[in-house]
Amino acid sequence: MIVVLFIIHGLIALALIAVVLLQKSEGGALGMGGGGMSGFMTGRSTANLLTRTTAFLALAFFVSSIVLVKLSNYMGPPHSIVDQGADSSTPLIPGPASLPNSPAAPAAPAVPAAPAGPSAPLAK
Repeated sequence: MIVVLFIIHGLIALALIAVVLLQKSEGGALGMGGGGMSGFMTGRSTANLLTRTTAFLALAFFVSSIVLVKLSNYMGPPHSIVDQGADSSTPLIPGPASLPNSPAAPAAPAVPAAPAGPSAPLAK
């Protein structure tokens, strides 16, 4: 659905560009197209039609932009690990046994048993 709306949004943008370029330049700031234009786009009614078409296409462009933003943000829960929070079962600092391809940590040496004392005093 978003792809269809995005295509429609692009077509609206292209139509808006075309309608704006068809309008007669009133200021003549670029020095071209300011006067003497006869034929296809002349008269007051044509200018009025182009102005209304530009306004309609601009409104459609803004509405489709807002709809696309709202639909793109409505994709469900966040997928960022920062937004999900820390998992309590995983340690913050991994030990050597949890690192991949590392030898297992050596076992701690056993504590020797206390030596047994003589049960009877030694006779000389």
